[in-house]
Amino acid sequence: MPSMDREAGPPDSLKAISAAFCAALYAIGSYATAYIQSPWGMGQFRPAVVIPALFATIFGPWVGGVGAALGTLICDSVKHGGLYMGSLLAAVPGNFIGFFLFGHIVRRGFSWRRFIMASNASLAIGNLIVAFLYVFVFKALYAKALPMSMEALTLLSIGLTIFWFITMLPFVLLMAPPIIRAVATSFPGIVPGGMRAHSLRGEIPQRAFGLSLAIPGIAMLLMGLATSTAFGDYLATNFSRTFTPAIMELIRIMFYGSGIALSALGFAALGAIPIGKQKRV
Repeated sequence: MPSMDREAGPPDSLKAISAAFCAALYAIGSYATAYIQSPWGMGQFRPAVVIPALFATIFGPWVGGVGAALGTLICDSVKHGGLYMGSLLAAVPGNFIGFFLFGHIVRRGFSWRRFIMASNASLAIGNLIVAFLYVFVFKALYAKALPMSMEALTLLSIGLTIFWFITMLPFVLLMAPPIIRAVATSFPGIVPGGMRAHSLRGEIPQRAFGLSLAIPGIAMLLMGLATSTAFGDYLATNFSRTFTPAIMELIRIMFYGSGIALSALGFAALGAIPIGKQKRV
């Protein structure tokens, strides 16, 4: 008998509506933080990634991937006042691949351990694709706006990937699970049976969950510290329009506050069950 986790998904009509709804919500959520840039002067702070993660989990990879791709294109195009080629060349393929992968992983046999694995893998791969396509294909080749060495372009791409990953992952891990459980309880007919069977209490793998919060938290603290060094002076000097004193202070507050909170939550989760006595899921 086939696993309930691989049972037939929702009908195509519901998938189409869900993808459109996902795109609209993702566009609105992304636009709300569209002007909070990364310390590299490009790439935005985007906690709205929790939205396509939810849709990919509940409705499957195509809904999450298409919704994320269309949503990011709408957001970026509205922000720039027209079709934005940077989004079309980089953000669209990266978001589609990332959240398609997310949905593919979690729908092949749902568990919270698999959900954490999907969050880490899809955000790492998706953001890596967006960063390298944006820097190399759009900025360097299409716009010819980055007269930098190959090494510098690569380091910039890696820096963007790290920024997006450490600022997106905590939102997905902290916000998505309770919402998924609420949807599974309120609308059991639209989620796979295996997903309905898994509760949050006692089933979240503490070690994986704790590390997935603590590591980004520490990275945020380090990035906050970096803005108070020569790196921060470099940004304020060379990107003065973007990194005004007020923006630099906002970035420090964001990194320090988020870093402290996530590190505390991560280490608390790691200490909830002693190492070596972790409950198996």
